[in-house]
Amino acid sequence: MISPLCSGRIVHHSYLHPAGCFFMLNILFPWNQKCVRMILFLRKQITSSKERRYMSTSKPAHHQDQSSESKVDKHALIFGLISVFLCGIGFSIIAPVVPFLVQPYISDPEKQAVMVTLLTSAYAACLFCAAPVLGALSDKYGRRPLLLLCLLGSAAGYFIFGLGGALWVLFAGRIIEGITGGSIGTIFAYFADILPPEQRTKYFGWVSAVVGAGTIIGPSLGGLLAKFGYSVPMYAGAAVTLLNVGYGFLFMPESLEKSKRLKVIPLVRLNPFSQLANLLSMKNLNRLFVSAFLLWIPNGSFQAIFSQFTLDNFSWKPVIIGVMFSIMGLQDILSQGFIMPKLLKRYTDRQIALLGMGSEIVGYILFALSALLAFYPLFIAGMFIFGFGDSVFGPSFNGMLSKSAAAGEQGRVQGGSQSIQALARMIGPLVGGQLYVSLGPAAPAFMGVILIGAAIPVLYTINRAEVLSK
Repeated sequence: MISPLCSGRIVHHSYLHPAGCFFMLNILFPWNQKCVRMILFLRKQITSSKERRYMSTSKPAHHQDQSSESKVDKHALIFGLISVFLCGIGFSIIAPVVPFLVQPYISDPEKQAVMVTLLTSAYAACLFCAAPVLGALSDKYGRRPLLLLCLLGSAAGYFIFGLGGALWVLFAGRIIEGITGGSIGTIFAYFADILPPEQRTKYFGWVSAVVGAGTIIGPSLGGLLAKFGYSVPMYAGAAVTLLNVGYGFLFMPESLEKSKRLKVIPLVRLNPFSQLANLLSMKNLNRLFVSAFLLWIPNGSFQAIFSQFTLDNFSWKPVIIGVMFSIMGLQDILSQGFIMPKLLKRYTDRQIALLGMGSEIVGYILFALSALLAFYPLFIAGMFIFGFGDSVFGPSFNGMLSKSAAAGEQGRVQGGSQSIQALARMIGPLVGGQLYVSLGPAAPAFMGVILIGAAIPVLYTINRAEVLSK
């Protein structure tokens, strides 16, 4: 399931090789003896300077032909992977308890779902506006200060949300977290700085595995901690984020050399709507983005309403809600690690995307039936089918996106994609919340069926136009 943390599940257009999952498990879990030996080895390799150059341009030509693995600073790599792991935990740990934190401040139970979705929209709106600003600032001042600042902001947002006391305090926490929510984008820029181009696909696959691991652990941990109080998961999210801030402050070197930084930030780079204008100017990508936008709107609505939906229809507690979120994270890893490689051998990106969209429609139908019949097994079945569709649509969509744009437009296209996705996840919760209150819990799911049903022929038309033009 796509997480608002990064305005979406962190998905790269490449699939994740199963070996990447096992490698990341060896790194992340301290009880593994190989991991301990690796960390001890890496510690010996750290130089006295924190400003190490990751890919020195002054090396002789014969050094450039050596294995690209030798160009990667392992300590910086581990810091980046730990960062995305803790970010995944930090966000997902709070997911099961949001409606329970809102409940004391809402006198009318029917308005509770609206407030829950408004909180999600507030986060997405701040992320939409702040992401290009944070990206530009990191290009000018370096990744290290911006990343540490973003992580501090996220920790403050979690703490304020957990502190509560009034509804406006909850919104303040989400707004602060949204404004500094560009940490994932900065981390990706950090990886791009330290990794040679030929190694990025592999390492970005590991990033997907790490985020999936955080998504698995976070919700279950949040549900368990909620037994000690609904605010405890928020404080835990703040704690793990602060832990990463401390680690980064002590060990994180700067990755962007001063000679490569922006001298002046163009004003156009600070305007998120310029990204949308760029997309509209790319005629060969218009329909591709329209189809994805129609899918992202109900997805954003579903994520925002998920906890409230299960609370109202099945009276689930935070522990069960957390387990369901974890299942989605586990399914994401399995799909990208084992299913996507097989699908890519037999089908095109377009066919896989259509398969994912069809699976999501089936999932939404089961969600609606589970609400109408108050029968939770239908909801669980829908979760598995929807999760499969969501996990295969993302990589196939990014694959089509990257192949439809020229090499010099990749940054522009990917940045625009993130902007339009954030916009959809701002609109989706608002619309879904109103439908939930006005027409019942099944209404947002029916919206998903209708919008994705409309997106499928749009995506099919793109393929037909491409075939006819060849």
